[in-house]
Amino acid sequence: MNTIMSIKGKVKFPITLDSGVWIFDDRRIDLNTYFDTEADNGLLQDEEYTKSVSKFWDKEIREGAVFPPTIKSEKKYEKEKVLTGTFGMPFEPFLKNAEPDADAQSLVIETADEEITLPLEQAGEIILAFSMEGKPLREDGPVHVLFKDGSNRAEPIRKVTSFRID
Repeated sequence: MNTIMSIKGKVKFPITLDSGVWIFDDRRIDLNTYFDTEADNGLLQDEEYTKSVSKFWDKEIREGAVFPPTIKSEKKYEKEKVLTGTFGMPFEPFLKNAEPDADAQSLVIETADEEITLPLEQAGEIILAFSMEGKPLREDGPVHVLFKDGSNRAEPIRKVTSFRID
C-alpha cells in the first residue's frame, strides 16, 4: 500500500503527504469522539490553548508537581490510545502550506476509481481519516475523506491517490 499522496495543480508549492507518519502528529483528531461531540462552537484555537494551559496549572496547584510514576502511566495510556484509536488529520493546514493560486476555484480529489470535485471553499472542511482501530487503511486507503459535519461518515471518499487544485 502506498501512503504517499500529493497536492498539485494551481498551487505555489506542490506538497507530498505521507499518511504513514501522521500518527505522531499532534494535530491528529480522534474520530471516535470528534463527530459525537458538538462542533467547535466557534472556539478559537487560542481559547482552546488557554483552557488546556489553565487546566494544567490548576492541576499543578491542587496536586503539586507530577512525578515520574504518574508520567509513565500517562505515557502508557497515550501509547495504548495510539495503538487502538481511529484517527484523522485536518486537510486545511496542508492546503494553506501549498498556497493555492488566486484564480484557483476547485479541489479535485483523485481516487483510484473516479475524480470528485469540490469548491475550494469547502476544502478546509475536510478531514483525512488515516487509521481505524489502530491500523492503517490498507485495503481502501491510504486515507478516507470525511467532511467535518459528518455528513459522509458512513460512506467516505476512499482510495484517494492525490489532490489537485484547479
